[in-house]
Amino acid sequence: MSVAFVRENEGGEAFEDLPDRPISPHPNFVTREGLAQIEAEVARLQAESARLNHDDKAETARVLRDLRYWSSRKNSAQLVDKVEGDTVHFGSTVTVVRADDTKQVFRIVGEDEADPAKGSISYVSPLARAITGKNVGDTVEVNGQEVEILKVSA
Repeated sequence: MSVAFVRENEGGEAFEDLPDRPISPHPNFVTREGLAQIEAEVARLQAESARLNHDDKAETARVLRDLRYWSSRKNSAQLVDKVEGDTVHFGSTVTVVRADDTKQVFRIVGEDEADPAKGSISYVSPLARAITGKNVGDTVEVNGQEVEILKVSA
C-alpha cells in the first residue's frame, strides 16, 4: 500500500518539521528601538513557550520556530547609534519629494523593524540604498522615478 493512503495520527506530526524562518544575509543593523522590539519578542516567546500545551504540536512547533528566529536576530543584532548631520544614513528620518510632487517622510531602520505603513523602511530597500550617503538637495532615481531629498534629521 502506498504511504499516500496511510492515515497520519491526529497529533499534527506534520508540524514537527516546520521549517525555520529564513535569516537575512545582510548585517543585522538595529536602532535602539529595534533592539528593544527584538528583546521584547524573545521574552514574549519564552513566556509563551513556558505555557505551551505540548500536546498541541502545531502551536509548539510555531512558537519554538519563532523563538529560534528572534533569538538568532537578538544574538546577531548590531546596534547603530544616531548620527547627526545632513547626510542620509541608517537611523535618519528623511523627507523626500517625488517627481509628481508627492512628499514622503520615513525613517531608515533595520529589516525586522521596518514597517512602511508606519513610516519606516529597511536600510536594504531600494529607496534607502539609493539615498544613503546623499545630502539635502540631491536627486536620485529609484524604480524609474526621480526622488529629491528635502530634509534629513537624526
